[in-house]
Amino acid sequence: MGSISKSDIDKNFGKVLREFRVRNGYTQEQLSEKLGISLKYISRIENGNNGIKTQTLVKYMNLLGITPNTIYKNLINNPEIAKNINLSEKINSLNDDKKGLVASIVDLIANFNN
Repeated sequence: MGSISKSDIDKNFGKVLREFRVRNGYTQEQLSEKLGISLKYISRIENGNNGIKTQTLVKYMNLLGITPNTIYKNLINNPEIAKNINLSEKINSLNDDKKGLVASIVDLIANFNN
């Protein structure tokens, strides 16, 4: 299992956060106002030059609709966890009706022979 540096983590977070900021149509300035953090801090985060506080990460995730799996998936090298992330992403890509169906099927399987 390879070692993951703080720099690798910072760069991964920055890349994902920038991608979702752009996807949601925010400029760095607009995001700065929404999150109540400095423009300079946002720039340093997105460039991978600065770590991100957990509280700020959670604010980003809530505002931009980023799942924990999306944030961490490129850093995970445990095959079982990677498999679970892949399954979760497949379910997330479904429409609400299909998600409900999957949830019902999982409930049936979980309760089978209990």
